[in-house]
Amino acid sequence: MATYAIGDVQGCYPELQRLLEKLRFDPAADRLWFCGDLVNRGGQSLETLRLIHSLRDNVIVTLGNHDLSLLAIGQRRQDAQSKVNPELREVLFAEDAPVLFEWMRNQKLMHHDEQLGWTMVHAGLAPIWTLRQALRQAQDVERELSSPRHPRILKNLFGNRPAAWSSRLQGIDRMRASINTLTRMRYCDVHGRIDFESKGIPGTQKPGMYPWFEVPGMRRRETRIVCGHWSTLGRFAGLGIYAIDTGCVWGGKLTAIRLEANDEPAYITVDAEPYRKKVPGGGD
Repeated sequence: MATYAIGDVQGCYPELQRLLEKLRFDPAADRLWFCGDLVNRGGQSLETLRLIHSLRDNVIVTLGNHDLSLLAIGQRRQDAQSKVNPELREVLFAEDAPVLFEWMRNQKLMHHDEQLGWTMVHAGLAPIWTLRQALRQAQDVERELSSPRHPRILKNLFGNRPAAWSSRLQGIDRMRASINTLTRMRYCDVHGRIDFESKGIPGTQKPGMYPWFEVPGMRRRETRIVCGHWSTLGRFAGLGIYAIDTGCVWGGKLTAIRLEANDEPAYITVDAEPYRKKVPGGGD
């Protein structure tokens, strides 16, 4: 039995197919972890969702910012939905959209496997969070997304305020701060205030900002963390962090790592399709 974590797919369906073939993925024995951002920009988000949904008994997903954005758009009126890009419209107006959306709403914001000693999140963790606190904040959001109350949180999803999570926050503000941290964070200051603008490699950020995994004084967490979201960072391994968004949608690669309990993970990659334009710096 093998467990593989896969970086941001973003609708890159042919690359995902080739990666699964290269992994020799066996649904009877293997498991897949997806670091989030399953959809948008790759051209075949509907096919990607259908494929991952078909493997759902063997799949764990931590939702990314693009996935949550799609869920939020799904709460809008039909005329507003018609104004989004064609790739997302194809998902929104698909016959099986209600099934896919319900499945997405029941996915995670963070996953921890005690036996493997691995944790997965799309973007990052607040510097003040212990592993237990981070899981608790993620689970609070997950309960809202999977409940009949989900329209409320999805309609109030967007916004850069508050910029940092705090135990004093309540209600929607607390949820939004948790979501921004788990799905949008790259750089933050020592107080956990997120810089939502900086997307470049470490060394290009504003003074006083740190990669979320290098903040001075951050809480210690006894786990290895696999994440995506940061295509300009690319493949990174250090400080217990394994970042695997290697910019497939920007002409890079789609990356998987095999998660073992004690050994260093093995990397498996496939190149992006030749028609994908290389874009320096990538994007969200």
